[in-house]
Amino acid sequence: MASVNCVAGSEAVMATPVALLSESVLGWSIFTIVLLVILAFCWVYIRKYQSRQESEVISTITAICALAIALITSALLPVDIFLVSFMKYPNGTYKEWAANNVTRQQIEDTVLYGYYTLYSIILFCVFLWIPFVYFYYEEKDEDNSNKCLQVKNALKYTVGFVIVCSALLLIGTFVPLASPPNQNSTQWEKVQYLFEELGSSHGLAALSFSISSLTLIGMLAVITYTAYGMSVLPLNLIKGTRSILYERLENTEDTEEVEHQIDKLKAKCADGRPLSMRDRRNLQDLEAKLQVLQRRGRHLEIAERNCCNKVGSALRPMK
Repeated sequence: MASVNCVAGSEAVMATPVALLSESVLGWSIFTIVLLVILAFCWVYIRKYQSRQESEVISTITAICALAIALITSALLPVDIFLVSFMKYPNGTYKEWAANNVTRQQIEDTVLYGYYTLYSIILFCVFLWIPFVYFYYEEKDEDNSNKCLQVKNALKYTVGFVIVCSALLLIGTFVPLASPPNQNSTQWEKVQYLFEELGSSHGLAALSFSISSLTLIGMLAVITYTAYGMSVLPLNLIKGTRSILYERLENTEDTEEVEHQIDKLKAKCADGRPLSMRDRRNLQDLEAKLQVLQRRGRHLEIAERNCCNKVGSALRPMK
């Protein structure tokens, strides 16, 4: 009888890690699939709405990664709920593989480290990487060919965002702390209690306060744009959009007009005389405008052949 109990106990011990592994693999496999879907969605979304004329590789990658990190952080919450719910049977009792407190703590720590990592990456993107990329290309737009100077100026402006991030972390670190249990303690004991509280929280309060501040700003933006969008959407549906065929004709007329002005300026130097400074500047502006119009014409031609445009025209009466 004792040997049978020993065998049963050993089988239960061996089954616990196997069950734990299978449940964890199932939860994280779903998360991996969702992660790949999010990356594909972010790539399509950014590529669809970015400016084809002013897009840069680094800025495109930055936008895709930043949006993906935000969505992946949101997707981690269902994984957390899934893993917690899988620990119990429908009657509320823990499953065999989750009966041990150490096992449950390991799963909770894994998810907690995931939150820590993703929230830290969000702060890095919002307060360092995105501002740096933005100001770097702002400096590039000013015809600054010195790369070192561009990086220097971008870092100079980015320091302001780093200061704001540091202020949020400091506020989140010190403000939510509870008062010492012994009000009659000395100043040294109060300082010692302060650092003990900071060490026990592992920076969770500071990180939570920073993310909550960003969430508050985002919530206000969503509320504002949602209210505006709800009022403008029916008006835009009623007003409709201009026909792509009409826009192509208008673009063709503008292109011909710009080409005619370029030919007039070039005719001034047909006999070999150089153009004046003003005429050369006007010629450069007209050539740049011609390139923009030609690119717009190609995009309109592609949009005219797009099947979505034809479907939209068919749904116009429903709008």
